[in-house]
Amino acid sequence: MSEALRKLLNQGNTQHPVITPHVGILTLHFQLYACEDLKAKRKAFTAMKAIWGKEPDLAVAETADQDAVDCATWTIAALGGSSQQISQRLDQIEKAIQERVDAAILEVHREIL
Repeated sequence: MSEALRKLLNQGNTQHPVITPHVGILTLHFQLYACEDLKAKRKAFTAMKAIWGKEPDLAVAETADQDAVDCATWTIAALGGSSQQISQRLDQIEKAIQERVDAAILEVHREIL
């Protein structure tokens, strides 16, 4: 190890705050009525990826029922500084999804890690 690197490492002993991120997982199970094929199903859920998939604190994916045309299961993972912040964010997302996605939500499962 060079002397310059050793000096930098010794100077870097300042205490940094420990940030523990909280993760919230929202899983929504949808019932679809008007989809005749997988293309129509993808179109019904375009907003899931287009809107919430671009948010920096969210990850969005279809997690089950990929080959079924009458149902879909989507999971949204949210990252934040506190569990309260995550809960509020997931509430906001769930409400927005109900307004924008043309499918009935049969089941909602939440988990804060």
